[in-house]
Amino acid sequence: MLRLLLTLLVVAAILSVSGVRFGRDTGCALLAAMLAIKPSETAKLRDARSLIGFALFAPFATFLLDQGPLSLTLGLAAAIGALAALQRFADLEAGDAKFNLPLRSRLRSVMQLVLIGLPLALATFWLFPRLASPMWGVPDRAIAKPGLSDSMRPNDWLDLMIDDTPALRARFFGAVPRQDQMYWRGPTLWRFDGEEWTQPLWIRGLEAPEAQSAGIQWDYELEIEPTDRRQLVALDLPLHAPADSELLGDYSLRAARPLSSLTRWRMQSAPPLRHEPKLKVMLRQVALDLPDGFNPRTLALARQWRRDAGSDDAAIVRRALEWIRAEFAYTLDTPPWGRNAVDEFLFETKAGFCQHFSSSFVVLMRGAGIPARVVTGYAGGYRNPLGDYWIVRQSDAHAWAEVWLPDRGWVRVDPTAAVAPERIYDTLQDRAPGSDSVLGDFGMPAWNVRDWMRRNWNDLVLGFNADRQSRMFKPLGLDRVDGQQLAILFSIAAVLALLWMTWLSARGQREPDPVLRAWHQLASRYRKFGLDRMPHETATDWLERVARTRPELAQDLRELSHRFVNWRYAQHQPGTRNARAARGLVHALRGHRPKRSHL
Repeated sequence: MLRLLLTLLVVAAILSVSGVRFGRDTGCALLAAMLAIKPSETAKLRDARSLIGFALFAPFATFLLDQGPLSLTLGLAAAIGALAALQRFADLEAGDAKFNLPLRSRLRSVMQLVLIGLPLALATFWLFPRLASPMWGVPDRAIAKPGLSDSMRPNDWLDLMIDDTPALRARFFGAVPRQDQMYWRGPTLWRFDGEEWTQPLWIRGLEAPEAQSAGIQWDYELEIEPTDRRQLVALDLPLHAPADSELLGDYSLRAARPLSSLTRWRMQSAPPLRHEPKLKVMLRQVALDLPDGFNPRTLALARQWRRDAGSDDAAIVRRALEWIRAEFAYTLDTPPWGRNAVDEFLFETKAGFCQHFSSSFVVLMRGAGIPARVVTGYAGGYRNPLGDYWIVRQSDAHAWAEVWLPDRGWVRVDPTAAVAPERIYDTLQDRAPGSDSVLGDFGMPAWNVRDWMRRNWNDLVLGFNADRQSRMFKPLGLDRVDGQQLAILFSIAAVLALLWMTWLSARGQREPDPVLRAWHQLASRYRKFGLDRMPHETATDWLERVARTRPELAQDLRELSHRFVNWRYAQHQPGTRNARAARGLVHALRGHRPKRSHL
């Protein structure tokens, strides 16, 4: 009953964190919890073997959550520890408990077994034909990882903005935009219900509208960390959708499958000179739509500005930015939003972060009759000098606005950037990663090295997909290797690896008892005197033969022979079968050498 109660409590605790939705993280947590409870009903050796056998699932479950080098290292350590325990259980079940190997020796024995299978594992990784797309998927996470989504609620970005983990890495081929021009465009949010901004589903069915670039183009590759979502980002604006993705009608990108693992995307972008200069009537209506009964003061101010500016939309935009620059402040310490959140922000608190600024700015523009929408993504980045690539962190998440102006189309406006520098308070502004580390001045270089190593791991291991596998022999003159050729190469490598395993296994077919093995090695050293022990001879018979033939050789051998005989047969004598005595005897047997002077 106690175990049943403990099990129910643990399951309830896990579900209270993850909710009723079952995902990869929930399954891994339940596995860990069951393994933690299992020792409470482990009484026999068979129970222990079952526990360790089931525990081997835990290191592999780790890779469902993270595939980094640290996870691999910890997983290997756990697997080696489990194999060492299973090896000890095998000794106990065989009744060979007279000699308990020290931990170092047992781990060395397990590592030898691992190394025997390493060639076959490497051949499988490098040569086994990979599928271009997986045959099956894995469940999503019950607890979402930090990342962009197709919705935005008040203050729901705070956890994201204090997360310094990388969201993506970018490597440029040729021209690189200025850091202040690095706007990584993500989901575009059109609909507002008074509290939440969302991206409508119908935007996926629209073709990307006309856009005229300013003549500058950027060619780059993005390495995007897994988020379990489908939202992609690209520099504003992407010229086309990369493979396995689609370009939506508002120039946001969406992947064909959830980003449950590290992915790479080759993209081209260009800053727009004109972006959709002709706006469809339906889109104009959506970009002006506001919920009824919300933010009356904001709407009244917007109508007043419209009367003052006449038909000059750009003047209204400038007036809003000047107001923000003069009276507003940037801070992460904001109160909860009420029903009329935009009114509260614009006329009372006048302080917030990008979510507040972009949302309120778009509502103000729509109230003045200017089509507007919220764009989410990331802004800026940090250049790692070790690999000459850019790191965009989760804390770089940003939201800005786009307004539609005649003859120009959609124009990016970042109201958050309009805040006067002296009014920026507790922000996470552009600080280099690792600068606040306990390592002091070495914090940033250490962070650079760590991320550079992680990027190379991603490149060499996680990024080794079917396309790279087919081109792996290009330096040898083979442009591409098809699946049939890979299967032949793998078969050859597998046969060689199996022969290697067979040879090492046969070589390892030796006496398991280290004392008996050391005794056999000692006997072989007398072969050069013509006195090696015959298979049928007991230790006492062999000693007597040596004493009759070469009495001078038997003097040193006599004591060791008596100790060995006592170890093997005098079980009734206390202290002769413990591990300490065995190690001492092994050391003595291995160290004995017949004197060369007797040759």
